[in-house]
Parts: sequence; C-alpha cells; structure tokens
Amino acid sequence: MTRRLFLTFKLALIALFLSSSAFAETDPKTSPKTDPQVLMETNLGTFVIELYPDKAPNTVKNFLAYVNDGFYDGTIFHRVIPTFMVQGGGFTADMQKKPTRDPIANEADNGLRNTVGTVAMARTGDPHSATAQFFINVAKNGFLDYREKTNRAWGYAVFGRVITGMKTVNKIRTSPTGKSKGMIDVPRETVTIIKARQIK
Repeated sequence: MTRRLFLTFKLALIALFLSSSAFAETDPKTSPKTDPQVLMETNLGTFVIELYPDKAPNTVKNFLAYVNDGFYDGTIFHRVIPTFMVQGGGFTADMQKKPTRDPIANEADNGLRNTVGTVAMARTGDPHSATAQFFINVAKNGFLDYREKTNRAWGYAVFGRVITGMKTVNKIRTSPTGKSKGMIDVPRETVTIIKARQIK
C-alpha cells in the first residue's frame, strides 16, 4: 500500500467514525432519558423536583395533573417539622382545604426510600388515600418506607426528589411554627407556593 493510499484509507476511517458518533448522539434510542421536572416558586425561594415515572407512574401522572391544572398555585406548606419533613399542597393561606380528585393507589413498593430530599405523597391512615398533598423529607425517614402490604406497613410513596434548591427547603424547614385553626406545626409566617410548573 502506497503512502498516499494509506492516508486516504485512514481519512476515510476517521470520517466514518465521526459520522457514526454524531449519529449516536442524535439517535433517540441512545439519547439519555430525561425525567420530568417541576419548578416550585415559593415566597422563600425556588426549588426543582425531578420525578420518577418509571418507579411511580400513577403517582407522577397524578402529581403532574395537579401541577398543570394550577392546583398548587397559592397553596401553602401547612405542616413543618424541622427534624422530619415539610408538607404542603392541600391548604390555602386561610387554612381552607382545597377539593381534590379521587385518591390514588399507593406505589410505595417501588424500591425508593424516604431519604433526605426525596418527595413523597402524604396520606391518612388508609394506605390508598393520597390525593394532592406531598412532603419533602428533611431527614432519613426509613420508618416511612414500604415493608409489606398491610395498613401499618404499606409506607409512603416516594415519587421524586429535590435536585436544586434544598437551601429553600431548609428555609421552610426552619420556619417557626405554632397552632392554627386546630392544626399544629403550622408556620407562623405563611410559606406559600406562588407557582408550580413543569419545566421538562
């Protein structure tokens, strides 16, 4: 093989490599999966929640339906326990509970854990009673994790986590609290979700 022929062959290989690499970057089958994200703007700052539809499909669908309907706009964080979690998404500033859709099935058996920064659905003693209210874990709350399909051990369904803005969550977490209209652990100065919107 002459030197000129060798160089031509080498350049052809480089071109083939570059073209195949470019294709791989734009091919949807090889593109990295992106999970939906929700930006929450509060009067104490903003934070972003990344959602996990592959782990909690019905919970994520339900949450996004409330987000995209504007349900959370103007609701408050009505329950704050600094060593435990911050809970919101169900009450207006005057402590009126907002009407919701029907409850959803509990997806706590999805392998996700209630660790710091994760977001889970709030509910009553009935495992399948979650509607719109959610909470952000500000501690490692393993006792909330799924153990078995009984009323006492179903756990609380994690469906996302805060990926930016934990500084804002910590501001909420450290809000002084008291009693209000028969409820305890209510921030003395209202913490409002000004707007929640899907950004990805």
